[in-house]
Amino acid sequence: MSDDKKRFLLRIDQTLYDQLARDAESENRSINAHIETILQKATQGKTFERRQIVGQVIEGTQINSENGLVTVAGIYYRYLISDNSTVDTTGRYAVTDAVGNILTLQKI
Repeated sequence: MSDDKKRFLLRIDQTLYDQLARDAESENRSINAHIETILQKATQGKTFERRQIVGQVIEGTQINSENGLVTVAGIYYRYLISDNSTVDTTGRYAVTDAVGNILTLQKI
């Protein structure tokens, strides 16, 4: 074990442990490495957009394909459609990522 790693005791119930063990095995990781990966992902990119915008569902009518902007929570963002399709104004989209002022949208 590297000297820059910190050890600590973590108590979790058996059901959660079993789920983590299954997930770790499916990704060919140890349970420790799997939990470390989960924690790293959870602490990355704590921008306003990641905290408040990613995961929101928006209506296609909030997307303006003419000017390339989408309105989410009263703020205008540039956007990308995950599959590069054209905007369906009758559809619904989930915000799946936020990098700077650009949101990635996926039709649901």
